[in-house]
Amino acid sequence: MPSPVPQEPGRPSRMRRSLGVKDGVAIAASSTAATTSLGIGMGSLAAYAGRQTPALLLLAFLPVFGIALSYARLNRTEPNCGSGYTWVGRSIGPWSGFLTGWVVLIGSVIFMAYTGAVTGSVVLQFLNKLGLHSLLGLRLDPSSTGISTAVGLVALVLVTVTAITGVRSATRLQMWLLIFEYAVLVAFCGYALYIGDQPFSLSWLNPFEIGSPQALAQGMVIAVFIYWGWDAAFSVNEETRNASDAARGGLIALVAMLGLFLIGAVAFQRVMSTGELIHNGPQALTFLGSSLAPEPWASLPLAALMCSAFASLQSSVIPTARGALAMARDRTLGPVWQRLHPRYGSPAVGTLVIMAMAALLAVLAVGIPKLNDMILTAVNSIGLTVALYYGLTALACAVRFRGSLRDGAVRAVRDVVVPAASALALFGLGGYLVWDYATMSDHFEASPDNGWFMLLLPALFLLLGLATAAWAKWVRRSPYFRTGRGTDADALTLPMDGDAGEPLRHPVES
Repeated sequence: MPSPVPQEPGRPSRMRRSLGVKDGVAIAASSTAATTSLGIGMGSLAAYAGRQTPALLLLAFLPVFGIALSYARLNRTEPNCGSGYTWVGRSIGPWSGFLTGWVVLIGSVIFMAYTGAVTGSVVLQFLNKLGLHSLLGLRLDPSSTGISTAVGLVALVLVTVTAITGVRSATRLQMWLLIFEYAVLVAFCGYALYIGDQPFSLSWLNPFEIGSPQALAQGMVIAVFIYWGWDAAFSVNEETRNASDAARGGLIALVAMLGLFLIGAVAFQRVMSTGELIHNGPQALTFLGSSLAPEPWASLPLAALMCSAFASLQSSVIPTARGALAMARDRTLGPVWQRLHPRYGSPAVGTLVIMAMAALLAVLAVGIPKLNDMILTAVNSIGLTVALYYGLTALACAVRFRGSLRDGAVRAVRDVVVPAASALALFGLGGYLVWDYATMSDHFEASPDNGWFMLLLPALFLLLGLATAAWAKWVRRSPYFRTGRGTDADALTLPMDGDAGEPLRHPVES
């Protein structure tokens, strides 16, 4: 194996870096999962924005792109797999930094739980297409949360195994999945644009025609959630050859997602009315395929959706486990999260714990009987927390580089104005929705249209995070809460499987 990179005396050697821009694009694009987002998200967006869904996606891109520029700027200065957790802690304070890392961890676990059920639903749809509608007397109903969850648990186990065996092998698989699913998506959406019988209107691109401020705000949260995932590229900084590669990978994936989302949204509306979009919900992509082509070609979009769902699950495990690793090495989380696999060098135990938590949550969520309700509840819960940690990270960028205000207009806009404006936009959006949820219902009910229920889950996440932070500060006596600085990325060796698949030993063992 290659000799370790020389380091300063007394400092551990840096791990072998083998990921480049295309790997970052693969991780970010897989985590964002354009095919899954289009396949299951267009119905949710249409419920709020109607025919203005393309306008909503374009409008939501603006603050998200500002957040992405903030990530890239911070990453050039301090590459670290903790990303927002590390940057916010240093620039704003350790409590805010911890909450940033915490909501990413909890939000990702929730996302995996619900996406596991969605993956199970897609697999069941595919089996139905093949003529298999029951097994051992059990009806294989794609809209059943219970059956979909059971199949999704199997998918969770499979993607966890691939995540443990190394990032490099995972990104190779994801790249091939991406090529297939995007080829199918572009082909079918392009054909839908050409032959769709619903007339296109420029009003589809006008956000001012959305019915109400509440509908706009709720739709914006869902749209931000749909873009969520591009920041996964910043979670593998320790395994990336150059810090700028992670930034380029995330930004390239985000811009590509904008193009795919706009094309997909317009294509769906060229084929389906608003009522059909809402009615089909998570089976909208399947409906699109059957509307455009006969079998077996009509099943290609469903196959692409299945690939996208698996890739999205896998790419969610990877950054979540590495974010928890960054927190564990600061002693803000327990030591279990930084136990590395002796052969593959991945945070294997933490990956297994994340999978177990997602599986438990998925089983508990079976109480919501319909998959559409399950998805909407998840989006409402995660969307607020995503807006919070994105906003905190952008604010950290504005605070850290506030000196750029004296260095000319271009740097001031790039380093301070755009991050601050993006943070304020997301904070304002989240604040408005909190007020709206708090006043929309007069009683509590476990339902996705009950405001108190939609507020309960994010509130529980934050309260549990504050309790965990207090334990880390006063019981574990984490140095993070004294300095706000995360462990330097080079202070802990995170080995990784070599290109040829051979185990990579710690430098001191070489």
